Amino acid sequence: MTIRGWNDAWQAMFEGLGRMKGTWPTRGWSWDPRLLCCTSSFTTEQEPAARKAVAIALPNEFTTATIARAPQQLRDVAERSGGVRQGQIVLANGPVNGLLAYGLWWPWGDGETVSLRVGLADVDPNREPYVRFRDVFGVTF
Repeated sequence: MTIRGWNDAWQAMFEGLGRMKGTWPTRGWSWDPRLLCCTSSFTTEQEPAARKAVAIALPNEFTTATIARAPQQLRDVAERSGGVRQGQIVLANGPVNGLLAYGLWWPWGDGETVSLRVGLADVDPNREPYVRFRDVFGVTF
C-alpha cells in the first residue's frame, strides 16, 4: 500500500529530519533516482558528526546481525536496496501512523567515504508526504 496525503502525527518525524539536516557535517544532499531517496556522502573523518546528526532523526539502528528484528517495512526497503552487507547500517524512525523514515548507511570500498541515503518507505515520490520530505532536504527530481 502506498501512502498519500499528510498526517499531523508525522510532524515530529519531519522536524527531526530537519534538525538532522541542519546539523549534517556536509552541505550537499541530492536525489537518488534509483532508490527514490535523498543522499549525501561524507568522509570517515566526519563520521562522528554524521552519527550524532543521524541519531536525531533515525534513532533505530539495524545491522546484518539485527535486521531480522526490524519492522517488515524496513526489511523490505533493505532488501530492495540490495540487502544489508557487513559494515552497513539500516536506520529508521517509525512506523508512525504507517509512515517509516529510513536511512541506509553505506561505507564505500575506499575506506574513506560513507554515503547516507534517507527516504520514506512505500510513499509515492510525487505526492505528500514525499513532497514535504524533499523540501526538508532541498532536493528536486
